[in-house]
Amino acid sequence: MHRTASGELHWTYTLGELRITALRDGYVDMPVRRLRQDGDKPFGDDLPPQVPLFGGQLRLSVNAFAIDDGDEIILIDTGAANAWHPTMGRLPQALDEAGIDVEKVRTVCFTHTHLDHIQGLVLADGRDAFPRLARLLVPRQELGLFRTEARLKRFHDMAEPFEAGDRLGTYVDMIGAHGHEVGHSCFRASSGGESILIWGDTVHVPSLQFDRPEVTWEFDTDQDKARESRLRLLTLAAEDHCFVAGAHLDSPGIGRVVRSGGGFRFEPL
Repeated sequence: MHRTASGELHWTYTLGELRITALRDGYVDMPVRRLRQDGDKPFGDDLPPQVPLFGGQLRLSVNAFAIDDGDEIILIDTGAANAWHPTMGRLPQALDEAGIDVEKVRTVCFTHTHLDHIQGLVLADGRDAFPRLARLLVPRQELGLFRTEARLKRFHDMAEPFEAGDRLGTYVDMIGAHGHEVGHSCFRASSGGESILIWGDTVHVPSLQFDRPEVTWEFDTDQDKARESRLRLLTLAAEDHCFVAGAHLDSPGIGRVVRSGGGFRFEPL
């Protein structure tokens, strides 16, 4: 896997016969207390020094990923549009910068249904972000959650469920990664003997959670399951030598996972 193009908001790589493009929707700053340790205890002054802060807060990149097989483009997550912080919503510019025609995006898949992953279906001006969208895949356990989103009402009937073990086309299969949300899922794209795990919110704070995967996040619906899923996916990535792509890893959010001491280390691509 190697980079073929990049810009301010996009990075494109080859993976066998596929083109994987990381797309930066922006970032969000969150309070340190969102991090949890030792039975749901928030971090405070005990935050490790290697964790960078911006104005006293954690800065999380917000990334989406496109998979192009030459015939069709599958988009994994869509960013927040104008539904949350004003530091997000740059996915349309990222797609344009990457030379991705939105009319070629026929399939959108969600790792889960939190607003910074789904609201980009609708542009800030109210138009459809992907005019020729034909398939919208949502984790089965979260189909009901998706259908409560009033801003996305016109997509409610289009949404169809998927489950762990399902396959999408020739190159992509789904892996359960529940915990952060009830249906939180990972997409594994494979081609030419290489694989990449597009794993959504498995890791929120890379400067801490690779080394200490037991650390959880306040918005993990089930912190025990989130911890178990993170450890399982980190182990899978390290043992299978596959690449990973994370929604909240520092942009472009793509790299490898290696074991390091009692934890893991992220090596950006």
